[in-house]
Amino acid sequence: MLNLGILRQSFTMSLQNIKSNKMRSFLTMLGIVIGVAAVIALITIVQSVADNVMGQFSQLGAGTISIIAGASPTKAGLTDKDIETLRNVDGVEAIAPTASMTTKAIVDGEEYNVSVEGKDTIYFYRNPDIITAGRALQGVDMSGDTNVCIVDQNFIKKTMLGKEVIGSEILIHGYHYTIVGIRENDTSLTSYFSDTSKMAGTIMVPYRNVLHMSGSWYISNADVYLKDGADSTQIESGLRATLKNLYNENDDYFSVINMESLMTMMDSVKAMLSTMLGGIASIALLVGGIGIMNMMLVSVTERTKEIGLRKAMGAEPSRIQMQFLIESVVLSMIGGLIGVGVGLGIAYVASILMDTVFAISGGAIALGVGFSAAVGIIFGWVPAKRASELNPIDALRAE
Repeated sequence: MLNLGILRQSFTMSLQNIKSNKMRSFLTMLGIVIGVAAVIALITIVQSVADNVMGQFSQLGAGTISIIAGASPTKAGLTDKDIETLRNVDGVEAIAPTASMTTKAIVDGEEYNVSVEGKDTIYFYRNPDIITAGRALQGVDMSGDTNVCIVDQNFIKKTMLGKEVIGSEILIHGYHYTIVGIRENDTSLTSYFSDTSKMAGTIMVPYRNVLHMSGSWYISNADVYLKDGADSTQIESGLRATLKNLYNENDDYFSVINMESLMTMMDSVKAMLSTMLGGIASIALLVGGIGIMNMMLVSVTERTKEIGLRKAMGAEPSRIQMQFLIESVVLSMIGGLIGVGVGLGIAYVASILMDTVFAISGGAIALGVGFSAAVGIIFGWVPAKRASELNPIDALRAE
């Protein structure tokens, strides 16, 4: 049985042989470096992008279900009565209706296109951190007769920069409104799918005010909040069934979006992409392994006399085999470690260019290093076995 001293000696001899053939060793390792770097970079980039998207989905409304209601030939949208019916679905704790429109706002005589979102108190209760200054809309504002509003940062930058915001009066759709609060920019699911690039910002008012200004008493969107521990999939099915009944068994005019289902699907897609890209990048490792095998076979041929001499002096075949196998693994592992560094560097640069959070994937690093070791053992085994089976007399006679 080989002791620690023999293993240390074999390792030292392996390093010496690699150093004595620097260029050949470098070119042999290059395939491993490229393969490991590709595995690390691709998997890390995919996970960083996926985590960024998941984070955005989470901000859009994780733990809620969003309803988007359209107009059908028999129904123009959801009414307050419909909202009450949806609140009775098992597992639903509250529903925050939303009515929206685009219109003109006038600030100091200047006219701007704005997006107006009508909300109720439930929305602000569920999103207490959305208001950065002033106050949220309250129950007393919900009658439809109180003209107060909340503006976002975009509106302030484009229309009121440098002016006192809270307490200012603006005209919305011809009605005088007093600004009572400032909110952060909208990251809700509805705004995510809406193009507001041509707008001067978003203004929030009581939702009945929007219904009054638009001349329509139908609600277009609603956020459904679930009870603690409720099954979102079952609630989604209940909401779909209720909406289908409200729309006379026609499900073409409404959408029910469950963010938890979307996030679960994203997890599956991320895992599938990581596996696929890892498999594709592993082809480079296979090529690198073939390069290592080729180098080790050449090394066995070049060192035939050395092998014969060591065998003649009593070296056992297992030690000869161990020597070449260690050399193959060392060569592969050095390439693997360099590849890890290169791959992380590529992923870091990519994260800056794509404006995503750089996150080191321990699984990707373990996969790359593990592949390197496996390649060294698998592709080094045949040359090592061939070296151990050389006949010492024939080896000493070799030219």
